Amino acid sequence: MADLNTLMKLDAVEGAFRFTPSGELREHQIAGGSKLDATVLDLLCHVCVANMAIATMQARGWEKVTGMQGFYPINGFSLIGFEWTAVVNQEYGVVVPNAKVDYDRIYAALNG
Repeated sequence: MADLNTLMKLDAVEGAFRFTPSGELREHQIAGGSKLDATVLDLLCHVCVANMAIATMQARGWEKVTGMQGFYPINGFSLIGFEWTAVVNQEYGVVVPNAKVDYDRIYAALNG
C-alpha cells in the first residue's frame, strides 16, 4: 500500500496526493519550491477520477466487443501535460516533471 511519505521520496516527485472515489483531495504533500498547490491538486484529483471512469468504460467495452480479456480492471494511468506528468492508481498519485518520469518505478511504488 502506498503512502505519501514513501511517494515523496521517489526521485523528482513534486507532489504526492490521495483522493476519494469522488475526486476530493484527501491529503497531499508538496516538495519545497514546487509550483503545485492544494488547489491544483484538488482539480487534478477530479481529472484523475474522470479519466479512470472513462478508461474503465473503454476497457470493459473492448472486452465485451472483442472477446479479448485482460484490459479490465484498470489499475492506474498516466496523464501527461506540457510540463508535468501525473501518475495515479485507485487513490494515490504523484506529479513529476516530464523529463524525469520513471513510470515503472512510480507504478511499483503506487501499487506496492
